[in-house]
Amino acid sequence: MTLASSLTSKNKFLIFGGGFSGNFFAKTIRKFGCIALTSSRSKRNDPNSFIFDSEKNIIPNDEIFDGATHLISCIPPDKQGNDPVLNHLKHKLCSLTLDWVGYLSTTGVYGNTFGDWVSEEDQPNPCQERSHRRLNCEKEWFNSNLPIQIFRLPGIYGPGRSILEAIKHKKVNVIHKKNQVFSRIHVEDISNAIIYLLKNKNKLDFYPVINLADDEPSSQIEVIEYGYKLLGLTMPKPKLFNEAKKDLSPIAQSFWLENRRVSNKLLCEKLGYKLIYKDYKLGLNNCFGNN
Repeated sequence: MTLASSLTSKNKFLIFGGGFSGNFFAKTIRKFGCIALTSSRSKRNDPNSFIFDSEKNIIPNDEIFDGATHLISCIPPDKQGNDPVLNHLKHKLCSLTLDWVGYLSTTGVYGNTFGDWVSEEDQPNPCQERSHRRLNCEKEWFNSNLPIQIFRLPGIYGPGRSILEAIKHKKVNVIHKKNQVFSRIHVEDISNAIIYLLKNKNKLDFYPVINLADDEPSSQIEVIEYGYKLLGLTMPKPKLFNEAKKDLSPIAQSFWLENRRVSNKLLCEKLGYKLIYKDYKLGLNNCFGNN
């Protein structure tokens, strides 16, 4: 990816939520010469880190916001279903001259389609309480008068956080459920898709909601099987979901209650983004090579 005039050292990104996706994006965008600061709940020995803890009402100093041109929020809803960033900083953010704001949401807002495809044209129909909370946060961002773009994400994986770690640490449940599929996205494609859209912002039509997902929704058992193969290990005999669910936590069970295929046609066909990892095999090969 070459340096583009639309992303330069004049750009300053504030990334709320310095977790897996937020940190990966920060590292990637810095390669373009941009400043990228990430939030954490406690002080870190990192000049690119700032403190934001919504639960303790610890908000960033004013100088953190000086010169900010872009913002990304990866922070989940609070227990009341409200957005922590907007709850504490909406007035401050609206006083800035931000070029663009991104919010990382979830494809869980689409609910259960019994294996059918969902696209951005489909109305959200969340089933889980956590997805209702996410949808509420999306609405808060849309009503904020900020230049917001929502990215709906399925299961996120990448180096250091994939089925390979679960297998190695014996934290994998080998479960089969007939006709059940999950969509996924590699963390590198999250960052690169967003950067692609920002680089081409003046050339592409603007869409307020975009799904980020790979080309191949797949069953969990296929992914686990491939993970065992990469690691040269023998996969245990799968358990049927109805037999295994009694040993799963309520939140683990809830993931199996929804079945959908997430379409990326808007991102890849209309907007022209080329996925780095089109399916879980390419993505897991990358994770394996980075072990």
